[in-house]
Amino acid sequence: MAPKRPKGAGAFPKPVESPAPNPPDPADLYAALDLGTNSCRMLIAQPKGSQFHVVDSFSKSVQLGAGLESTGRLGRASMGRTVQALRICQQKLKRHKVKRMRLVATEACRRATNAQDFIKKVHRETGLQLEIIQPEEEARLAVISCAPLVSTRTEQLLVVDIGGGSTELVWIDLSAVPWRDRPRAIMRLHAGFHPQHSPFPAAKVVDWISVPLGVATLRDQFDDVKDDAARFALMSWFFEENLAEFTPYANEQTREGFQIVGTSGTVTTVAASHLGLKRYDRTKVDGLRMTSDQIDKVIRGYLDLGPAGRRNDPRIGQDRHALIMSGAAILQALLRCWPTDRLSVADRGLREGLLYAQMSADGVLEDGPF
Repeated sequence: MAPKRPKGAGAFPKPVESPAPNPPDPADLYAALDLGTNSCRMLIAQPKGSQFHVVDSFSKSVQLGAGLESTGRLGRASMGRTVQALRICQQKLKRHKVKRMRLVATEACRRATNAQDFIKKVHRETGLQLEIIQPEEEARLAVISCAPLVSTRTEQLLVVDIGGGSTELVWIDLSAVPWRDRPRAIMRLHAGFHPQHSPFPAAKVVDWISVPLGVATLRDQFDDVKDDAARFALMSWFFEENLAEFTPYANEQTREGFQIVGTSGTVTTVAASHLGLKRYDRTKVDGLRMTSDQIDKVIRGYLDLGPAGRRNDPRIGQDRHALIMSGAAILQALLRCWPTDRLSVADRGLREGLLYAQMSADGVLEDGPF
């Protein structure tokens, strides 16, 4: 005898609907756009305590600086790709009704002879007004974005931002700042590297430099060298030569109390490789600490893979494989100069710095612990 069919069998269960989250108030939103030599990236966020909550984001490799080394100009195809990406950003800003924003361009636009024509083209075709910022501000914004990663035990801090067209290094002395206040002292640099008449203990910027070599421009300098290992060695040596004018505490630095914070796609990719991630996970990478030996092991592994192996390595990714060795050459040169057991990986940078600076200036962030 066939079993009886239970009452109601086959009926669709009544769906349980989750209430839709309330959209954020446009009055609370801030936006930051970073147009670099290689990438176009944007964040839309609202302040939340001493941090912010990301509402929307955008990131795309546009290679704005392709060919810049040889021509000194932004190419037509590069500008076309970038304008298409900026149209998407404009649509997101419009959809969220964002009023407070900073949209900045960096090294490629600083160097290109036709940069102003490009800025006008962007405004004409998207309505967005890009602002070309100078290296000091770019360095300062990278520094404050990393404030939450600064250890309270750090007395000497080196922040390194490896970009597509330039690399910024900032050396900060925190020894005069009470240990609990050190991350907040970094955040206060949004007002400038040498703020006047501050009632708070100040982070002292000992030295900073913007080297006009990033992952794209350094790669292009040695594009004619066919041997993979030789090209890597030459890139690393050449970058170190360009650090000759930046030597704070070079002869007296000890690892104790010294921290490097590295912010860039290079550093996060090396961290992902070290962790063996087949799929990138920001929560595992941002804030990770690595030793010089661990980083060196990853870089040696990249060299062993060769160009074809790196192209197919899921830990590196399709957007990064052509640039990873120039970035690794920069990283290796830095660690030769300043070996450390405490390199903190920062999956953050100019966009986050722009947001922190805007929110801090408006007084909407709580002055609490990070």
